[in-house]
Amino acid sequence: MTEIDSDRAGGGRRPLHPNPESGLFDLRRVGANPDFWYPVALSRKVRTGQVIATAFAGERIALYRGEDGAVHALEDRCAHRQVPLSMGVVEGETLRCCYHAWAYRGDGRISQIPYLSKGDGRPPRGVRGYPVREAYGLVFVFPGAPEKAALTALPELPAFGSPAYKTMTFSRPVRCHYSFMHENLLDMNHQFLHRGVVGKLHPQLLESRTGTRSVEARYLFTHVGGKRNRGAELLATEGTGRRGSSDTMIIRTDYPYQTLDLVPQNAERPAFRLWAVYVPEGAEQRTCHAYGLLMIAKPRIPGALHLAWPLIRRFTERVFAEDRMAVEAEQRAWEEQNEDRNHEVFPLILDVREVLRGNGVPLRPGSGAAACGPALGV
Repeated sequence: MTEIDSDRAGGGRRPLHPNPESGLFDLRRVGANPDFWYPVALSRKVRTGQVIATAFAGERIALYRGEDGAVHALEDRCAHRQVPLSMGVVEGETLRCCYHAWAYRGDGRISQIPYLSKGDGRPPRGVRGYPVREAYGLVFVFPGAPEKAALTALPELPAFGSPAYKTMTFSRPVRCHYSFMHENLLDMNHQFLHRGVVGKLHPQLLESRTGTRSVEARYLFTHVGGKRNRGAELLATEGTGRRGSSDTMIIRTDYPYQTLDLVPQNAERPAFRLWAVYVPEGAEQRTCHAYGLLMIAKPRIPGALHLAWPLIRRFTERVFAEDRMAVEAEQRAWEEQNEDRNHEVFPLILDVREVLRGNGVPLRPGSGAAACGPALGV
């Protein structure tokens, strides 16, 4: 493994990783570390008295909201016949299986088996209950060691509740390993992909910093020509909309989350701030669900952002669709070759791969399930 500097200016020379990567060294065979808070649903999708099915890395999870408004997360199987609890019925604060009406409390323990007599066999303890919290319009679960949940903080997003910003929420499935998404956002050299909506942009990496859990890059973006989508101009009204304008973009992977701030030239605050996370869904983690919160600065003219909202939404959806097309193509190539044959030359991406590999957990061969412990040194 190559050495990672704690504070290194971008553009420096460093040895390249062995290529191709294979076996357990292959980043695409490294699972997401479960000892963090991950969103698995939009809060508004979990209505009072209803249950929905979701998942983290092959672990099926049933979310339900009781009559008191609290959301609970249970292993999505009944301890009796293994029928999914997401097919069940919410009664007060309990979730009742649709098959034999076994009832579960929010912690996963069985509260009632309707037909069980005193002389009958003792029932099982129940199913796994996940720590769950709601924040930023999302339902977060902690799929790792339960005792670590109270010691692990949710991500801090001060702009989310600020009156100076309005938030646009994204929730989309993507058919790729989560690492491809981290690389895509951090590597701004792919702007040619978006030429039809952003025109000609010249990104220059000014500096980067790498730690054991994070990689941060600071780019200078210069618009050098080409037609720009109207939504792009509205998203950053004070920058990147003028030919020759230069704006600073700061992107950070802070495992397992990512952030992006765009600061227009001569501006005092970011024009927008993006927070994103890519939650693996299947056991082999070849698919993920991307959740994003785009916090957009409100302009001086009251109501202007409200009018621009549909155009901004269409622009961001188109950019995401183009990115998704690219990362899903990368995933298909990996599956065809059964290994990572990427010939990466950008030091920044080599750095983020080390961070993802070092903080992730190896997938057990053959099962697709994530093993415990960091993958560093595997």
